[in-house]
Amino acid sequence: MPGRARGDDQERILEEALARARDAPPGAVALFDLDSTLLDNRPRQARILREYGRAAGVAPLLAARPEHWQGWDLAVALRNAGLGPDEVARHLRPARRFWAERFFTSEHCREDVPVPGAPGYVQAMAGTGVRVVYLTGRPERMREGTLDVLRRHGFPLPDGERVLLLMKPDADQGDDDWKRSACACVEALGPVVVAFDNEPAHVNLFAEAWPGAACVHLDTDCSSRPIAVLARVPSVAGWLRVKAPVS
Repeated sequence: MPGRARGDDQERILEEALARARDAPPGAVALFDLDSTLLDNRPRQARILREYGRAAGVAPLLAARPEHWQGWDLAVALRNAGLGPDEVARHLRPARRFWAERFFTSEHCREDVPVPGAPGYVQAMAGTGVRVVYLTGRPERMREGTLDVLRRHGFPLPDGERVLLLMKPDADQGDDDWKRSACACVEALGPVVVAFDNEPAHVNLFAEAWPGAACVHLDTDCSSRPIAVLARVPSVAGWLRVKAPVS
């Protein structure tokens, strides 16, 4: 079903992905992105804004909350946190530099929380017998913090065999290039039967690389690039309605 699914359609799409995994051959792979697919990084973003507020003496930012982030536009977050137009213009560039120095760190990513329902769904997917692969644009320097978040929130943990975490070896590499090159690494592990990502460009890449897989778009937040999800790729709002028994 093309386009964003709702209600029972969303549940059906996600349960069909589980069924696809149950019927998969030995060694099959279920692929999951992390940020805005399984994990909500807005608490991380809010912490960085609060820290910038303390460092720059901007009192309204001391109360920055996750819900102030709507997408990835820092100007919107500053405005939502209480800054006026002149203050947003004055602080946007230094706040962006401050953000860039902290967002891609293990220390700050420990603030991340699961997208509701995500741990149970991935556990159910792992329970079908497929190999779970987390494929993320996070650089290797974030591995320790990422593993801590996965552990604390009940996700299947990477063990080097049944569950793997693939991270960017070069922090300067673009996410598009990294995920394109990582497709070959994933294919070497086994046939991909399901794949989930919030970025239209990436879920489209997976759908084209693995036309036989059930590729699903998580319609949470994403970059502002004007890229449409392929018509044959369904979109779901999240994992909330999924009742996912482990088989």
